[in-house]
Amino acid sequence: MTRTTARTVHLRAAGVSFVVELSEPLPRVLHWGEDLGELTDDGLAALCLTAEGATLNNAPDGPRRFTVWPTQADGWSGTPAHQGHRGGTATTPRPRLTDVREGPGELVLGLTDRISGLDITLTYRLDPSGVLSVATELARPLPEGDGTAPADLVPYDLAGVTTLLPLPARASEVLDFTGKWCRERSPQRGRLAFGAHVREVRRGRPGQDAPHLLTVGVPGFGFRGGEVWGLHVAWSGDQRWLAERLPEGAGVHGAVLGGGELPAPGEIRLAPGDRYTAPVCHFGWSDAGLDGLADRFHTLLRARPAHPSGPRPLTLNTWEAVYFDHRQDRLLELADLAAATGVERLVLDDGWFLGRRDDTAGLGDWTVDETVWPDGLAPLADRVHGHGMQFGLWVEPEMVNLDSRLAREHPEWILAPYRAGLGPSARHQYVLNVADDGAFAYLLTALDALVTRYAVDYLKWDHNRDLHEAVLQGADGLDRPGVHAQTEAVYRLLDALRERHPGLEIESCSSGGGRTDLGILARTDRVWASDCNDPVERQTIQRWTGQLLPPELVGAHVGAPHSHTTARTGDVAFSRITALFGHAGIEDDLTARTPEELAGLRRWAELYKELRPLLHGGRVVRADLADEATLLHGVVAPDAGSAVYCWARLATSPDAQSGRVPLPGLDPRRGYRVRIRTEAGLPSAHQVAAPAWYAAALEGWVAVPGAVLTGAGLPMPTLNPGQALLFEVAGC
Repeated sequence: MTRTTARTVHLRAAGVSFVVELSEPLPRVLHWGEDLGELTDDGLAALCLTAEGATLNNAPDGPRRFTVWPTQADGWSGTPAHQGHRGGTATTPRPRLTDVREGPGELVLGLTDRISGLDITLTYRLDPSGVLSVATELARPLPEGDGTAPADLVPYDLAGVTTLLPLPARASEVLDFTGKWCRERSPQRGRLAFGAHVREVRRGRPGQDAPHLLTVGVPGFGFRGGEVWGLHVAWSGDQRWLAERLPEGAGVHGAVLGGGELPAPGEIRLAPGDRYTAPVCHFGWSDAGLDGLADRFHTLLRARPAHPSGPRPLTLNTWEAVYFDHRQDRLLELADLAAATGVERLVLDDGWFLGRRDDTAGLGDWTVDETVWPDGLAPLADRVHGHGMQFGLWVEPEMVNLDSRLAREHPEWILAPYRAGLGPSARHQYVLNVADDGAFAYLLTALDALVTRYAVDYLKWDHNRDLHEAVLQGADGLDRPGVHAQTEAVYRLLDALRERHPGLEIESCSSGGGRTDLGILARTDRVWASDCNDPVERQTIQRWTGQLLPPELVGAHVGAPHSHTTARTGDVAFSRITALFGHAGIEDDLTARTPEELAGLRRWAELYKELRPLLHGGRVVRADLADEATLLHGVVAPDAGSAVYCWARLATSPDAQSGRVPLPGLDPRRGYRVRIRTEAGLPSAHQVAAPAWYAAALEGWVAVPGAVLTGAGLPMPTLNPGQALLFEVAGC
């Protein structure tokens, strides 16, 4: 819903308001956050009036205003909307409003800056989910007439564009994420002090330590309560995120939240006629805590036309089943067992292509190794398809081993300062310059041939190293920064492949969860959250990955009892229950499992298929618990008529019992029934006897009023570490 007066534009959706005053020389943001309702002209005029702050001592001789493009010309001493220069000059931009366009839920502002010589287009779209998406484009127009001065032809070096929105003073606690391989999305939070909380990504990909969703809120905000404001930068290259608070504030606002691309010096140079499109920044607000914020982003993603539709296939990935041991008879047996277990998609992981007997060779040679597969992949692909399963294949197109035919024939395609000598390898590999026309054409042809030849339904697209010294070789023989061009080229490659194969699904994997941004997810169908399948680690990895992504976009697999990545031997039921809360799959050698273990997997597979309409269409909920060793999370149907919950224990606690735990997300006015689901297995417990409701719910449904479930709560059993309980709630 949009309301416009001569001076203001008010966008409203899903309990969110975004109000901009069309003031001169620049519009200013009056409000972003809680819905202000149907403001009359007088109400909007009053909002403009209340946006005028005090004139401070030893400060500009007038009240500061926070504009849509904050610079020092506004008296803003914080991070500016854009920085750059033209041959060392034109460093103080002073854009002015030149155009206003409106559409349903959308405001487009045109700005012109005579100093930098740039035209700026800002597009604000308030989605029906309540997420505000901001797109920015900068264009360098061609000079007019014959009297062009030489200075007008000097490229403008763009040092950065930062999309900024204001925060109120009460937003004073910040949460974002760090991480490492096999421990992605590790939360860190603290007070937003004066100055800037800045996260800069220089990996050429978001990385395991990506901020993921930078959130600022009122002190003590949690999953179920507190007002929060969040930002996601939808870009798969280098990034900059910040929350900034100055003593004088930002106009009448307390702080700012913003982000964008982090270009290398000289990477974005705008000659006349050039343009730069900044990454879209998605901003979310909620007065219902982190769950409310997550729900907005999940709603945004699920409304995409290209969002995966239909049941998410139960997947078996072969990596931890066979590693590089690609024997046709063994893999055919694995395919047969997978089909009998209820698997719907089998993915052949690393090791199938030319010269790939370990991770030191072969990357770049995307043809089948006939010494291992003398008849090609057809016997396996045909067997998989014959069982009614989909066939998937692992690829890592952006990387190359020096020990490969590709590297020997085209060393100039390596994204590195080749004339100065290659830098150190990582995982025995280097980055292929996808922005090179020849390399791009080679990759598209090779991937297209594989997908066509074997009727490939799914690609697991990996990306296993940071982009260090990622430079392009120009026609003049000089190196140029290349992360931006590489990122855009990868996007084009994915788009071109999907255009040729509209039904193809692609997974974004990057050493596990190193590339889970919404830029890559505009072109892929799920992410691999982590290479770690240990359920103790996975519970928290999935918990926080879900702050941005709904479960159906997050791969979650049952691994072997002895974890490949942590060397921890865990409980099988815990692993199965953990994997249910995502796009479920198996990462294990089924040929090594006993008949009893395979029967257990079949029961779990049927449970997943039964529950996935709810798991992949409901609202994710997480309880705020004092004991960090325990977790309660679940998925509740949109009408709150049904739900499934996981009660998990990661470690021991000082408390002997957990007591009553309220169930989040249900309707206290309704009647419900509760039962324990046993198909995945039951947990072991550190107690003589379970709570009374638990024993009864093992036998069947137990009626419990919604007010009791949401208010008083259920007394939870005291589980042993590394155990989980799955229970279901349904309306009476």
